[in-house]
Amino acid sequence: MNTKFLYSLVAIMLFSILLSFQINDNFDPKNKLLLQFISKTLEFNHYENVKFDDEFSKKSFDLYITKLDYFKRFFLQSDIDKMSQYREKIDDEIKNETDNFFELSYQIFNERLKIVERYYKEILSKPFDFQANENIELEVKKNKFSTDTVQLFEIWRKSMKYETMLKLSAALQQQEDALAMRDTSYKKKSFAEMEVDARQKVKKTMDDWFHRVNKLSKQDRMNLYFNSLTGALDPHTEYFPPEDKANFDISISGKLEGIGAQLQEGTDGYIRIAGLVPGSPSWKNGKLKVGDIILKVAQGAAEAVSIVDMRIDDVVKLVRGKKGTEVRLTIKKREGESEIVSLIREEIILQETFAKSTIIQDADKNTKVGYIYLPKFYTDFNDKNGRTCSKDIAAEVQKLKDENVDGIVLDLRDNGGGSLQDVVEMVDLFIKSGPVVQVQPRKGFPQVMASRDAGILYEGALVVMVNAFSASASEIFAAAIQDYKRGIIVGSPQTFGKGTVQRFIDFDEIIRDQKLSEFKPLGSIKISMQKFYRINGGATQLKGVSSDIVLPDNYMFTDIGERELDNPMPWDQISAANYSEWKPSFDMEKVKKLSKKRIDGDKDFQLIAKNAKRLQKQKEATSITLNLEKFRKEEQKRKKEAKKFEVDKKETGLIFEMSKADASRMQNDSTSLNRMKAWQTDLKKDMYVKEVFQMMKDIKKN
Repeated sequence: MNTKFLYSLVAIMLFSILLSFQINDNFDPKNKLLLQFISKTLEFNHYENVKFDDEFSKKSFDLYITKLDYFKRFFLQSDIDKMSQYREKIDDEIKNETDNFFELSYQIFNERLKIVERYYKEILSKPFDFQANENIELEVKKNKFSTDTVQLFEIWRKSMKYETMLKLSAALQQQEDALAMRDTSYKKKSFAEMEVDARQKVKKTMDDWFHRVNKLSKQDRMNLYFNSLTGALDPHTEYFPPEDKANFDISISGKLEGIGAQLQEGTDGYIRIAGLVPGSPSWKNGKLKVGDIILKVAQGAAEAVSIVDMRIDDVVKLVRGKKGTEVRLTIKKREGESEIVSLIREEIILQETFAKSTIIQDADKNTKVGYIYLPKFYTDFNDKNGRTCSKDIAAEVQKLKDENVDGIVLDLRDNGGGSLQDVVEMVDLFIKSGPVVQVQPRKGFPQVMASRDAGILYEGALVVMVNAFSASASEIFAAAIQDYKRGIIVGSPQTFGKGTVQRFIDFDEIIRDQKLSEFKPLGSIKISMQKFYRINGGATQLKGVSSDIVLPDNYMFTDIGERELDNPMPWDQISAANYSEWKPSFDMEKVKKLSKKRIDGDKDFQLIAKNAKRLQKQKEATSITLNLEKFRKEEQKRKKEAKKFEVDKKETGLIFEMSKADASRMQNDSTSLNRMKAWQTDLKKDMYVKEVFQMMKDIKKN
């Protein structure tokens, strides 16, 4: 859908809101406006035919309670009963523009928060009896809300005991190992001392957690409520507050404007520097070090603002800013002294976002394979001249073509998707012409997004690596390559199964009325407006893409994917598009058989397959003993069993080299060169990469 048309449609749709908007003293006016914007946008633009009825209310209510108290450690059943008066009335709250349910839930949760905060401190103030025979149930779905505060206290007691037992067991094992090795530097502790240490560690963890939770504002809770309304429709429709949308843009574009310092919030109220982005102002300045504390932040010559005990989100807003502007940080060094560091903000490029390639060979050097890794389908929605994955992949493919590679491997493992347009342009690099994906709007006929027939960039052998976490755009690419029989899809039994298309609508761009401008910024909504379908007519929704060659992994028998999320859209199918299959120059079935023979005979792959079954069985054992002796015996048994399935991550014997283009570009860039070498070192131990290399050797032979 054309973006300008979309915004015109939304603006017309919301015009009545702007005319009728009245401030209600019982409902924060900004949140009232947001509720109207969100509900109307859902009603008129979501792919599904949205009905604000009792069924919608029940889904929203259940999701909101789950988001607030997933582990059922705060609310009592009586609290749930009290709030349940609204379980079928949230639709009425939306229509009547009231927030009674939210206010009630906010009040009850805060009361429980204060109570359980006292609980954990009291519980962790004295030793546990680890000889008692009792269990804790870790499967959330098997637990119920407490009937009273006595039962709630008991849930927290068991939870804190379990966490302490984990740390105590690890400490006991460490001491036993040290004594067995006669480590003279190790200072032996009594059981009582170790038990105290374990409880103190758990208390610090809980202190950290409650410190963060207590910093959450009422608006944070309201945003959670908004996302329970959107989540009742599907898992990918979300309300994004302004700062969340800014972070999303950074993640999908791989760039930001700032100083390149990664920040970390501590329980002592201080913000510390956790890392420096290579090449950034913070890194080049040389004065900032990991562990330094930031006390104050000043914009240029303006007065410095203390950030002690400030939320990290608010600190990030102060530190980031337009490139070319100055920010002054008052730093407390680890040694104790303080100093003011002046930095000029720049555009920070997050290199780990972008595609990269290397050349693979083995000892005989008779086969040369190009390998490209793409972590996400990135693009810059705010800059039409910005960096995009389709252009970068084209450049990487050209580099490898110049090296006369015998085949190309495109690794989309763990790639969660991104730009729809870019995936179409990427498929275009490997086929001559034809449809790539079918996009179905909520009304009307499907739109076929096709190759531009601009000429094929690469005609050689192609293998696409996927796993259970390859989603969305990754699935579009893999499905198109598979349907055309253009290449071989290799990896997990199936990919994630996300077959929906989202668009962002920025509420600030809709507002034209001056009296409502005071409420800016309002944020954005990411809304599922379309579903995409393979060119063969089937949806990737829920089913994902099945690999042509399955490589065993630890998740192959575990329930993972879209189908495990709340309120996923259903699978369906439409008519196939008109396309012609590719005629490969090799026997694909023969390559599959040879690979299967290797996998079946490879002890490491077979170990992984057996381990996957073990992990699934272990996942089903959710009741855990809190008797320390029994737990340690069971833990030793589990470790001994797990050791049988350990795969030695030895080097595969493959040789990794940079392309001539990359070698030339990095010859005076030690940071990029070291990053490349570290990546190649990791790849040398990747048995999955070794197998796809062997596939390429098979392809070359036949």
